[in-house]
Amino acid sequence: MKPGADDLPCNISGNPMLPVEPSRRQVLGGGLGALGFLLLGCGGGEPLNPPGTNADGDRPPPKDPMAASLLGFTAIAPSDADAVRVPPGYRATVLFAWGDPVSDGPAFQPDASQGAAEQQVQAGMHHDGIHYFPLPAGSSSSDRGLLAINHEYTDEGLLHPGGMEPWTADKVAKSQAAHGVSIIEVERVQGRYRVVRPSRYARRITARTPIRLSGPAAGDVLLRTAADPTGREVLGTINNCAMGHTPWGTYLSCEENFNGYFSHPGMPVPPELRRYGISASGAGYRWAEHDERFDATRHPHEPNRFGWVVEIDPYDPSAQPVKRTALGRFKHEGATVTLAADGRVVVYMGDDERFEYIYKYVSRDRYVPGDRERALRLLDEGTLYVARFDEGGRGTWLPLVHGQGGLDAAAGFASQAQVLIWTRQAADRVGATKMDRPEWIAVHPKSGEVFCSLTNNNQRGEMGYPGTDAANPRARNLFGHILRWREAGDDAAALTFTWDVFLLAGNPQLGEENLRGNLQGDAFGSPDGLWFDARGVLWVQTDVSPSVLNQGPYAGMGNNQMLAVDPQTRQVRRFLTGPVGCEVTGVTATPDGRALFVNIQHPGEPPGERSDPAAPLKVSRWPDGVEGGRPRSATIVIQHEDGRVIGT
Repeated sequence: MKPGADDLPCNISGNPMLPVEPSRRQVLGGGLGALGFLLLGCGGGEPLNPPGTNADGDRPPPKDPMAASLLGFTAIAPSDADAVRVPPGYRATVLFAWGDPVSDGPAFQPDASQGAAEQQVQAGMHHDGIHYFPLPAGSSSSDRGLLAINHEYTDEGLLHPGGMEPWTADKVAKSQAAHGVSIIEVERVQGRYRVVRPSRYARRITARTPIRLSGPAAGDVLLRTAADPTGREVLGTINNCAMGHTPWGTYLSCEENFNGYFSHPGMPVPPELRRYGISASGAGYRWAEHDERFDATRHPHEPNRFGWVVEIDPYDPSAQPVKRTALGRFKHEGATVTLAADGRVVVYMGDDERFEYIYKYVSRDRYVPGDRERALRLLDEGTLYVARFDEGGRGTWLPLVHGQGGLDAAAGFASQAQVLIWTRQAADRVGATKMDRPEWIAVHPKSGEVFCSLTNNNQRGEMGYPGTDAANPRARNLFGHILRWREAGDDAAALTFTWDVFLLAGNPQLGEENLRGNLQGDAFGSPDGLWFDARGVLWVQTDVSPSVLNQGPYAGMGNNQMLAVDPQTRQVRRFLTGPVGCEVTGVTATPDGRALFVNIQHPGEPPGERSDPAAPLKVSRWPDGVEGGRPRSATIVIQHEDGRVIGT
């Protein structure tokens, strides 16, 4: 959970809303209905690593043979233990935690006394999106590969001795070094995975790494600054949340809540910046006090240089990262790549804020396997669309193209570059559907159906806010839902689609009418991470805020978790529960499916989302225990003791 950043709706546009609640039949019927949940009592928990950690509260798999064909593990009970728990027969081990060296740098110091120079060559804070790239490139090796890992944000109470007092330029530099992306090399030795050190591939990309701007907006006047009068090179990437990966072997890191790093003191915030959440004081990072480019009053174009998708080549540590402006500028939660019927590249993206939108990009040219040089230009020329979800389960992709749909100079868009820089305003103008915080998007590897998690929106239908509609059917949507759509003709480049509410998350103890389905499964809320494995299992990760975790409407649901869903039967089984205060986010697998890499973010995060530097062990001691000094986000690796494919 990002400090306050997801809770500040900026969308005050008057674009049309769908006025009618869906019928009970639409939500529950037609084979695509919402799941009815059975809440289990809390079971006991054991520490990380030992097998059989769910002795209390387990239940056997359902007898439905179709469900068992995909979900072949015993579901575990909710847990409030300060540990990672997995089903019997599985083990979870810590692979790479905040402060660990990416290659041959210094080891983590529990007192957080190391500075920016050390942090620059260590794992950043708050692991998020992740992907495994086999080595050598183009192979399907599960024995050796690269992991690209996002580091979303920093908790200054853990990052520095004494927290933010006093606040210094050195602390700003360390905070910036703890952002960005890590590339590490891993190998399997005697059945276990470890980080390869030293590695010629290993590197860190941070908030100070030079990054090239490409695509239609590169060089536009709105991207030019005093330090970069060309508007073609940005220092750094920040708030890297979810991600994507391409068929040509690159990593797409997504900039989400970039607005919180900027302040705009002394003057009213212009509406174009306010639409992206820029405020007078920012979200408490205070970088502008020692790095003036984050003072948006003095450098009004600097915020425009963030909120993009960053393409990174993990196989070439000398390759400069690139911000692909053709994919639009907003709070990118992820960038999920698939191919259209004719070979063009399609990228699905969500804008993670209340009442924001779902987008897709379609490249102009086709992907040609083996032509990597050509592929590296595919994300620069194409068309960006935004989704409108209509009544009756139909939808349309609306083009965000200068000169179409009212996107012209009279509406404040002087060029296609400015349509992309002000993507949110363009989506407002064409009348897209305001969603309940679009998060991760996943494409079924066999059917091509697309799934999007809408994590929650407790302002839906409240006074002064938009009401419910067919795609966002619940007022005060505390628990979130998952939407599914199928493109016309099963072609990802199609301009129309059919959709339906695949799953409504929630707590059945509240007796909500629209949670009564015809199946039973494990209860959860605030779906966030979505990912399909090669077998077609949909993995769902949750991000319940620490302010409500395991209390109020979330009482009895335990810590954040990861669940497996059979898309055909809608059976849901809880596979993993995380330590106290964490978010479970980011998952990838080796090509053989026998290892899952999962990220555990901000263990021990208190309700205020900022740690007390005087009491770093107050909430959690994961993963190092008492000796560790302070909780650390980490990548874990999950394997079955007999080496079987995960989930079978």
